[in-house]
Amino acid sequence: MTGLVMFIAALLMLLIGFPVAFTFGAVAIIFGAIAAYFELAQDGTVLFMDWFDEFFSMFSMMPFRIYSIMGNKILIAIPLFIFMGIVLEKSGIAQRLLESMGTLFGKIRGGLAVSTVIIGTMLAASTGVVGASVVAMGVIALPVMLKHGYDKGIATGTICASGTLGQIIPPSIVLIILADVFSQPVGDLFKAAVLPSIILVSAYIIYILIVANIKKEIAPAMKDVKISFKNIIISLLPPLILIVLVLGSIFAGIATATESASVGAIGSLILAAFYKKLNLKLIETAAIEAVKTTSMVFAILIGATAFSMVFTYSGADGIVEEFLTSLPHAKMLFIFLVMAIIFFLGFFIDFIEISYIVVPILLPVADSLGINPVWFAILIAMNLQSSFLTPPFGFSLFYLRGVAPKEVSTIDIYKGVIPFILIQVTILGLMVFFPHIFGF
Repeated sequence: MTGLVMFIAALLMLLIGFPVAFTFGAVAIIFGAIAAYFELAQDGTVLFMDWFDEFFSMFSMMPFRIYSIMGNKILIAIPLFIFMGIVLEKSGIAQRLLESMGTLFGKIRGGLAVSTVIIGTMLAASTGVVGASVVAMGVIALPVMLKHGYDKGIATGTICASGTLGQIIPPSIVLIILADVFSQPVGDLFKAAVLPSIILVSAYIIYILIVANIKKEIAPAMKDVKISFKNIIISLLPPLILIVLVLGSIFAGIATATESASVGAIGSLILAAFYKKLNLKLIETAAIEAVKTTSMVFAILIGATAFSMVFTYSGADGIVEEFLTSLPHAKMLFIFLVMAIIFFLGFFIDFIEISYIVVPILLPVADSLGINPVWFAILIAMNLQSSFLTPPFGFSLFYLRGVAPKEVSTIDIYKGVIPFILIQVTILGLMVFFPHIFGF
């Protein structure tokens, strides 16, 4: 009972607006004290020193866990990939790609939206930073689409959906975190995510082309477009080389994810130099932003570790496992229930909290049911991507709202993302029922 109450208390504090890491840490300490008292109260009168010893012993392993977190080689990839993404975003790569692809596909109905999806895919594969992708495409692509008569809904929905591809396409920060939580090689999750990512991107493009040809007025073709293949090659080739170096080195077994992240970080600097954007200010900005984001991730992880220790101490993990394994048709019902819970929580809290708080509670049940951990991790990653799109609190919606012109309302953005959410949920359902289609 204590574990359930502490979980609800943590969610309420997050909804009120308390910082994530401090929320989990504070809830762990408060409910750890309560759990220690009730544990001793079963044997009679509780003395202060006995309670203090019980409470202290509960957290005695925290220094070792923190040291283990800080020495985790998988997590080293996070600041390196974040640094790479910020350098590429600040060097103007998104603008070059969008301008080039816009001229290539602009002559067909929905061409600008299709080019936005393709660039979102390339940005995801080279940066993995959702916020940077959404903001960059919102600033560059949205005014162009509106100028050429695109419906506000399809324009904003395409940008939000394309920007969140960084959640599922390697080198995704989500996949790195889940690899740590699941104790699986990062490379295995990266490989497993490729085919679902391709199918999802293809579904986006097919939807845009069908809608654009049925309702011709919502995504018209561009007029008087001059295609320069030289500019297209200059814009596309360097980022493609970087993607091949980063992901190819992992898939070929030449380098670990951490080693390839260092290749990506250096490669992004070389790319910035190629486009004549490399300077000390760029390096300083990227380094500071990478440190800030990484500090947030690790602070949340430490708070989540304390939370999970108290949750386990209270016996709540055993109650959850017993309940889920006792369900009829346990395996499929468990998957449905987990996907529904994560989808619901995605409305309110970030993917990092879900990955470090909710997922570890579910892992023992998944193990006992014999669920493929890599398949389960990709299902969760796909679900977490949806959380970036779901109104009213989807982060990509806020990112786009911050840079969208005044004539684009919040309702326009909400309406625009709904078809893409339905596409993601459909793909997620297919992954559950027909995993062999996705290589599992």
